[in-house]
Amino acid sequence: MGKQNTASGITRHFPHLAAGFIAVLVGYTSSAAIVFQAAHAAGATPSQLASWLWALGLGMGVTCIGLSLRYRTPILTAWSTPGAALLTTGLVGVPMNEAIGAFLFASGLMAVLGFSGGFERIMRHVPPSIAAAMLAGVLLRFGLGAFSSLGGNLSLVGTMIVVFFAGRRFWPRYAVPLAFLAGLVVAGASGSIAIGEIRWQLSAPEFVMPSFSLQTLIGVGLPLFMVTLASQNVPGLAVLRANGYTTPASPLLGWTGVTGLVLAPFGGFSFNLAAITAAICMSRDADPNPAKRYLASTWAGGIYLLTGIGGATVASLLAAIPNALVVAIAGLALMGTIAGSLTTALAHEDEREAAVVTFLVTASGVTLFGIGSAFWGLVFGYAATHMLRRPRSVAV
Repeated sequence: MGKQNTASGITRHFPHLAAGFIAVLVGYTSSAAIVFQAAHAAGATPSQLASWLWALGLGMGVTCIGLSLRYRTPILTAWSTPGAALLTTGLVGVPMNEAIGAFLFASGLMAVLGFSGGFERIMRHVPPSIAAAMLAGVLLRFGLGAFSSLGGNLSLVGTMIVVFFAGRRFWPRYAVPLAFLAGLVVAGASGSIAIGEIRWQLSAPEFVMPSFSLQTLIGVGLPLFMVTLASQNVPGLAVLRANGYTTPASPLLGWTGVTGLVLAPFGGFSFNLAAITAAICMSRDADPNPAKRYLASTWAGGIYLLTGIGGATVASLLAAIPNALVVAIAGLALMGTIAGSLTTALAHEDEREAAVVTFLVTASGVTLFGIGSAFWGLVFGYAATHMLRRPRSVAV
């Protein structure tokens, strides 16, 4: 009886674990290299780079687990990828202690904006159809990637797609993990996994005393705050709303900001709400019951903690896996979310054109003033909503 209960528990939680693992896999493979470049731009030593990975893994792990359990909502956090990209140029020639001061400044601003309730008031004006269209636009390139990668990787990606749809037909909850395992088998059999690149190494924290320069605060800290807010937290909250979760925004932003304040001296440059990887944990593949999907983000948090402890090892593992495998599994895992987002976006005829505008602007990948297309999709869609709104007829 005990063995049956244990097996039943493993079976019940396996989709949660699989969704969490794939979310972390996609998050690291899509942007870890940018974080490395940002650290190198700041002149980080190898031990400081390891500390950055330790701080980022710890911060994401703690916030994912803590916020998901507190609100029983699939809340996934991440580092700011646009922020890291900004740092790759902004930190050139900046002393490390001043860079840490800029990180503290940006996280402090985020905490204040969160706990003051200002962010909640801003997002209250975004219609659900616009939020859903933005999410669909963000995820479109991932969905396309699952099929565009067929060209040069027919056996690998083709096998994953076949296994995915077979799983959808017979074992819906296990379709994504089965496709991932099939990809690993094909990649291993063809010798595409670079096992020789894997090295085992633990990360350790290294404290850097911050110092504050007005020039660095304005030139690095303020842009980091603005880019993270517009390109990460706005889409991150929109993803929550598009999936029907009404979790209050203020504490989410506030606690991620506080986490940054604590871990910035160790290299935790930014923590924010995730969008793309969060969508994986909010899909039906994670759990058919939306009230149970927070378990997927909790598992993701646990995996983030492990990646923080073994940051260098994780980097080598990710480098060993074929990129086509990661691209394909991301697209397959997000297919259901893309379908649901488009359904919500186009559900109301009077908001349909504005939703299409949001979708197209977001999917275009346009960047204006250093801010990504997800934010501009919301701006254009919100403007179109009001411009296209038909005037109410006046009774005579």
